[in-house]
Amino acid sequence: MATDNDRADQSASPRFIYKIEAADTWARAEARGEYTGSADDHRDGFIHFSTAAQVAGTFTKYFAGKPDLVLVQVEADRLGPVLRWEPSRGGQLFPHLYAGLAMHRVTWVRPLTRADGAALPFPAEMI
Repeated sequence: MATDNDRADQSASPRFIYKIEAADTWARAEARGEYTGSADDHRDGFIHFSTAAQVAGTFTKYFAGKPDLVLVQVEADRLGPVLRWEPSRGGQLFPHLYAGLAMHRVTWVRPLTRADGAALPFPAEMI
């Protein structure tokens, strides 16, 4: 049985998905009212997200040691058909958003690393 933090198949998606981003990049997106993605997102043609079960692996692989990161939570069901679940790392299905992310879709934003790059704990409400 799938929970909010697990994904058994495409018919049982988790409630929340997560994006890791530089705090200054996120602040600029908030000022514009929309996040259009990172350089990697633009290269790939979609905004990369992770589930709660995947986000620690994403952090370790791509973001460890980087300063001033934030973790963004979005309610997956509110994104509609522009959110697709596609195979990626290790064959796992990852959420990919084929549109910009309007700020009113964001549930919360939390700091993920300090200015010196030291990781902060993942928010308790994710666990």
